[in-house]
Amino acid sequence: MSDGSIRDDAARPVRRALGLALRGRCPACGEGRMFARFLKPIPACETCGQAWDQSRADDFPAYIVILLLGHILVPLMIEVNAALDIPLGVQAMLWPGLAILLAVAMIQPAKAAVIAFQWSRRMDGFR
Repeated sequence: MSDGSIRDDAARPVRRALGLALRGRCPACGEGRMFARFLKPIPACETCGQAWDQSRADDFPAYIVILLLGHILVPLMIEVNAALDIPLGVQAMLWPGLAILLAVAMIQPAKAAVIAFQWSRRMDGFR
């Protein structure tokens, strides 16, 4: 099935698709890889043939990461500052560094989840 269509009438459970995508696996079959490079989806799954290059996640994964980072880092900063007396210079390196590390760790799973959600709901060219 190299035309990019897995059974058109088959059910596509969102929870399963998201779980597989968060692990970097193909949401359609669970076997193939989702990404060729860090944020570039493979053209098609090498196992089942589902096309992934038609997806348009655009900026939504970045918005998700920004939202999650804000909800993780702001309370953490408040609690750390209340509990510890960390010098301002250390904080000026700590928080941006932590934000960058978390953003890099979160962006690929966020993009995979957006693509898997689009696929499971048959959005944006996934029929």
